[in-house]
Amino acid sequence: MKRDLAIGGLKKAIAIRQPKPGLMQHSNKESQYASYKYRRILEAYKMLPPMSSKGNCYDNAMVETVFKTINSELIWRTVFQTRNDAIKVFGEYIDGFYNPVRKHSALGYKSPGQFETMNRKLVPEALH
Repeated sequence: MKRDLAIGGLKKAIAIRQPKPGLMQHSNKESQYASYKYRRILEAYKMLPPMSSKGNCYDNAMVETVFKTINSELIWRTVFQTRNDAIKVFGEYIDGFYNPVRKHSALGYKSPGQFETMNRKLVPEALH
């Protein structure tokens, strides 16, 4: 993945979610997430990069699980004609299925959207 695609995703997430300072951003260990420009955006919005220690394979296990699911449910099953097609299909999958519909055993068989809504009611300031 190119750095600009990762930066575009980060900017879109910030625009939609409007996170409060202190939010930890999870990513895998690819170089685009460690780029100067990407990290400056995290700093500008007072977001924390993932706190990882060398050799600790569990630091990014959560995001790796998400990527594995997306790969098996979408990427490996789809032939994209263009990069724009891939971006469109990926966005539809995330916004139209993964977050609002797909149930996760780790979330008590709720979708990420349902889980967030439920927890926002319990601890509003923790999720913003």
